[in-house]
Amino acid sequence: MDGRNRKNIEVGFEVEIVQKHHQRTGELTDGIVKRILTKSPNHPHGIKVLLETGEVGRVKNVIPE
Repeated sequence: MDGRNRKNIEVGFEVEIVQKHHQRTGELTDGIVKRILTKSPNHPHGIKVLLETGEVGRVKNVIPE
């Protein structure tokens, strides 16, 4: 699923994010959403989330269960 729409993301979902320092390489980090940080309903670069591991980044993919 697309990570640019807030409605596609909920706390507890498994997602792949790109962290700020990995934007050039596009390296993805996967984890479980602890908190959604972006307030707007959509964002062109992905919704910003906090993972349970403490990492912050923009969602590129939502991993289906």
